[in-house]
Amino acid sequence: MVKEEHIKYWRESARHDLESAEGIFESGHYDWCLYVGHLSLEKLLKAIFVDRNENAMPPKLHNLVRLAELSKVALDDAQKFLLDKINDFNIQTRYPDYKLEFYKQCDAEFAAEYLSKIKEIYTWLNSLLK
Repeated sequence: MVKEEHIKYWRESARHDLESAEGIFESGHYDWCLYVGHLSLEKLLKAIFVDRNENAMPPKLHNLVRLAELSKVALDDAQKFLLDKINDFNIQTRYPDYKLEFYKQCDAEFAAEYLSKIKEIYTWLNSLLK
């Protein structure tokens, strides 16, 4: 793939996932809404990685902070903290503890707050691409 096609693939997949996260939120599956929200940011960071690293294949990582570093995206401490928190949605949804603490925490209010933050980060990251 040429660079533009590669970036387009990751951007379109990220947009699809963000739209899916919104639909999942409406269905009341808040944990999966946040999981798919995480995926949308991961894929957008992979688009930025391709853009800023000579069309190299993005690493097979899920850690948003590390992907941002490898993608040469400057983050302040608040952004790092937030991306680190969003990383938890990937882990806690896929590998819940036996007490199901994340599921109990992940109500409509919690999910709405973090989906809103995911959308803000998504918009910012998307603006970094040409």
